[in-house]
Amino acid sequence: MSSKIRETLNEGKGIFRMVPAFIPVKFGVPGRRLKIHPDDYFKFGADAGTIMERWFCSVSGTRVKNPKRPDQGLSYVVAADGTQFLLKDAVQELGSDLIGSELWEKYHTFPVFAKFFDYETPLYFHFHPRTEIAKNVGCEAKPECYYFPPQMNPNSGRRASTYFGFNKGVTKEDVRECIAHFSDYDTHITDMSRAYNIAPGQGWYVPAGVIHAPGSLLTYEPQWGTDLNCVLENVVCGEVFGEKYMTDIIPEGVEDKVEYIMNAIDWEANYEPDFKEKYYCPNMELPHTQEGLIEKYVCYGNEYVTAKEVTVLPGAEIILKDKAAYGCVMVQGFGKFGDFDAEAVNMMRVGDLTHDEYFVSKDRAEQGVRIRNDSQCEPMVILQHFGPDNAVYAE
Repeated sequence: MSSKIRETLNEGKGIFRMVPAFIPVKFGVPGRRLKIHPDDYFKFGADAGTIMERWFCSVSGTRVKNPKRPDQGLSYVVAADGTQFLLKDAVQELGSDLIGSELWEKYHTFPVFAKFFDYETPLYFHFHPRTEIAKNVGCEAKPECYYFPPQMNPNSGRRASTYFGFNKGVTKEDVRECIAHFSDYDTHITDMSRAYNIAPGQGWYVPAGVIHAPGSLLTYEPQWGTDLNCVLENVVCGEVFGEKYMTDIIPEGVEDKVEYIMNAIDWEANYEPDFKEKYYCPNMELPHTQEGLIEKYVCYGNEYVTAKEVTVLPGAEIILKDKAAYGCVMVQGFGKFGDFDAEAVNMMRVGDLTHDEYFVSKDRAEQGVRIRNDSQCEPMVILQHFGPDNAVYAE
């Protein structure tokens, strides 16, 4: 497989074409905006749950293991002859030749990935613990970003608003009471928080430790390559969540689970008086350097993960240059991406191959990817996610 990996990278001139990776979930209501066939939402079996996520360029499997799909959450590369291999294996085989020396020497992996999550109902009020807590169950912290692609959001679901943190005046004892009675009654814990409206075209950054309840837009989420959270809300839109959702962060042998969770919360971060002022990411448009190219950073302001929206206008041909390796997905249009025929998905069958997702090596990103929009009326739109070697901050 080593020779096949190198051969595929050479044939793609530094670009891998990716296989769609879908994730079933056992809670929530599907938003049905992933552009998969209506018959395919239970493609992996009713016992696995409903497909509500698609992961992009992931070298991290899901924390919830599926015995029938041990590779769940891992992304595959497809070669020209149809052979498939894990991106994870390609990263290990190619190392700095694929992701660059900075990421390879520090992480020995591509430490981030991105996903679409698509829920008609809002997600529960939860937080991703900092590394000093997450490491106790073999994980890392999970800083994450949100962007709401207009192309993927024809409707807003049941609640297009996201709760962040705790209101002024909420005490630790108030929170402790909710945690202690998680299994007893609806604690209404979001009554202690503030919701901010979200809309297509917006971007946000959510650091590890910040408690949040994401709203019901389809969300593009570039994130650190881990999948651990602590749920503090036990009833969401009438759906009841068991205690296991709250205690997943707790290692074996801990007797006082309530106290452990209380100590895991980043209290200072969750009393931030204005989350929008601190964590909202207005689109940051780059200077126009080529006719027909519009680039906007849509998630930024942190040292972990960054996202960019690239628009190529109808009939235009451009060269897209970046300083770091990245994963990307096309959400609108068709044409050429490097040597590949590329097109956004209108509707796909789960298990079929597409031409909308790619991984670009660091060398090819620096040299530039030639992109041509073959539509005469519709823009081509691509979402890119980068790791910490392409950190971007607002001026």
